[in-house]
Amino acid sequence: MVPDVSTGSNTRGLIAYLFGPGRRDEHTDPHIVAAWDMAGAPDPGRDPAATYSQLAKRLDHHVDLRTRELGGKKPPQHVWHCPVRTAPGDRYLTDAEWAEVARRIVHAAGIAPEGDEKACRWIAVRHADDHIHLMATTVRADGRRPRTHRDGQRAQAECRKIEAEFSLRRLKSGDLTAPRTPTGAERAKAERQGQTVTARHWLREQAYAVAAAVQTEADYFTVLQSLGIKVKTRLGPETGDIIGYSLAAPGDTNAAGEPVWYGGSKLAPDLSINRLRERLPDQKVADHPRYAADPAEPWRHTTTAIHTARTVLDSDDDAPAQGHLAAFGDALYNIASATTGPHRAELRAAAMAFNRARRSATRADHQAATALRKAAKELAYASSEPGGLAIALLFATVHLARAAAKWHEQRGHEQQAAAAKEALRHLQAGYQQAAAPVLADLTRRAPQAATARRYEQDVRATLPDHADRILADPTWTALTTTLAHAETAGHNPRRLLAELGAQRELDSAELPAEVLNWRITAQPNRRTQAARRRSTTSGTSVMSATPHPPATPVAMRPEERSRHR
Repeated sequence: MVPDVSTGSNTRGLIAYLFGPGRRDEHTDPHIVAAWDMAGAPDPGRDPAATYSQLAKRLDHHVDLRTRELGGKKPPQHVWHCPVRTAPGDRYLTDAEWAEVARRIVHAAGIAPEGDEKACRWIAVRHADDHIHLMATTVRADGRRPRTHRDGQRAQAECRKIEAEFSLRRLKSGDLTAPRTPTGAERAKAERQGQTVTARHWLREQAYAVAAAVQTEADYFTVLQSLGIKVKTRLGPETGDIIGYSLAAPGDTNAAGEPVWYGGSKLAPDLSINRLRERLPDQKVADHPRYAADPAEPWRHTTTAIHTARTVLDSDDDAPAQGHLAAFGDALYNIASATTGPHRAELRAAAMAFNRARRSATRADHQAATALRKAAKELAYASSEPGGLAIALLFATVHLARAAAKWHEQRGHEQQAAAAKEALRHLQAGYQQAAAPVLADLTRRAPQAATARRYEQDVRATLPDHADRILADPTWTALTTTLAHAETAGHNPRRLLAELGAQRELDSAELPAEVLNWRITAQPNRRTQAARRRSTTSGTSVMSATPHPPATPVAMRPEERSRHR
């Protein structure tokens, strides 16, 4: 059961909508199921003589009375509105049950505490099987305003109790860090225009993707504008600095033809200007990503940083852990953008799903996750996808997403844990799509039997506790090929197995050979590194990186710039 509190100033307009046919004639049998006074509230849905104006006047009586006494205007945003909807698949409640729900929510929210004769006037209108609309005017009979601080959170808590008592689907408890859901009007508008998502949702995803890739605040606004998104900034009156911003999607206008603006914080809490600045470096000291001479470097750096994040999540320090989860959210966007192949769709879905898991009531230490965020930004400018190393990175993301779900579960973050699990499912699907043909190819190119027996001896000597499981793993043959490649690249197989086998996951891994395969794949080529050092020492100009000239990162490819509508 989902309540969605908002405020406004047009009493009659909202009443006309509630009792009207709806934007698509979806309202059936609109009528009042509960009110501050069922005998005194004229019901346009049941009383033929009642009108919208009569009901609006009755609701606004306290407001108008107090205004006349004070000789002023109505207080701003004095209309309180809260749709309450049951979850898909729930049984339909009766009018009497909805009436009880309504009374409990206005009590919990502070609109009309039970037994308070001077409480605000309110009504509950039902015009569909699965939801009601609560509406109130927020001035009491004694002229005071109701105590509605944290009314949305208190309404949510009451809904959790109602779900249990009414045998409805139990939804996840929130912590006020979820983004605002699109309104019914926004959803209806998207449907009329043939779009699968609302403008609010589309803008939020674009903002996240851009913030993940850019280095500075100025770049953030520049790239958004390059995508056709309108940007409006709010400046401080004294300093002239940006203190807020709003975005408007291309072609999204109101009835007057004006852009429909959404403030950054209204898209998501961590898209406010202050939250963005916490994870974007100062413009004067920003180190812009560069093209790497070795295309594998960004992928390897990100893989290493994700392994580090796993260790941080196991610590008892929540602030750095939350910082790494936020950085991981950015990394998922850039991994998806830098990836080619059919599994890219799953990675994009994972990035979107993880957005709810990237923040919680725990304040993030973003500085602690600088390495992961920097590596992810390098990946946004990567020039190519280096085969097996890219899959090794996907394998690492699967394990980090699983750890993120566990971390949130241990702290009672129900919505975040559910979001991390959804992201995990997409990452697992994407990994399987990408890894299956590569593992099959490694298996086909297995080394000679004598070499494979030598590697078997290495495994038994260095990892005796895991050897039987590793050798019985279906991916063992593929691992022998990877060990042969590593040996050619200058690594000692026995030393490599001992070092990587001591790291986490091997004890609990269902496929330990697969774990080792991707860990080894992520190791740098030692012969190539040595050759570069010799070349640099001899005076040959081998630069590790060159400035990146394009104005926008690879994450903003032209084919991704089209407006959703």
